[in-house]
Amino acid sequence: MLQKNDFIELEFTGKVKNGEIFDTNIKEEAKKINLEIDTRPLIICLGQNMILPAIDEFLIGKEVGKYTLELEPEKAFGSRNREMIKTMPLKIFLEKETYPHPGMVFNFDNIMGRISAVSGGRVIVDFNHPLANKTVVYELNVKRKSEDNKEKVECLQIFFFRRKFDFEIKENKLIIKAEEKIKPLFEIFKSKFKEILNLELEVEILPEKAEENPEK
Repeated sequence: MLQKNDFIELEFTGKVKNGEIFDTNIKEEAKKINLEIDTRPLIICLGQNMILPAIDEFLIGKEVGKYTLELEPEKAFGSRNREMIKTMPLKIFLEKETYPHPGMVFNFDNIMGRISAVSGGRVIVDFNHPLANKTVVYELNVKRKSEDNKEKVECLQIFFFRRKFDFEIKENKLIIKAEEKIKPLFEIFKSKFKEILNLELEVEILPEKAEENPEK
């Protein structure tokens, strides 16, 4: 039975109910929607918000195997909220040398908005998730439960730090080798590594690289 903090290899395909695929990590399915994906296995830690919370909740208590999960909007990507539809002046876009048109997706300080309409000097932008108000269906395949500490540590590194560091495990310690400037970041997640892996996190500071002198 799968429990919180178990690491699993997961394959998934998400579809709008009675509709098309919108996300997957299966190469053959990704080709159908012209989606470029990383072909490495997806390893996640259950109960740590590495995937849609409703999927996390569903898989805890299950066994390795295949499942179908249907989610109403409230458990998936939410209901549409009229307050998330904003009217913005056209000049904001023109200042960025962009002329908006309906259907365009624009990044507003890391918040994605879809242009609904352009009228005169005004632009209507919808900040609701594109799948808001949609019932979705996930095909899930829990291929295996991972017991490999190396795989577990790499999974957490990518999730927390968006990169991999060299490391070694000695008895009950996880020793990560990193630059001194990054050490405060590890302090933030020290308790998480202890909770999930039951390992004390230590940082081994790498020597700074000597600056190369430019040729004279």
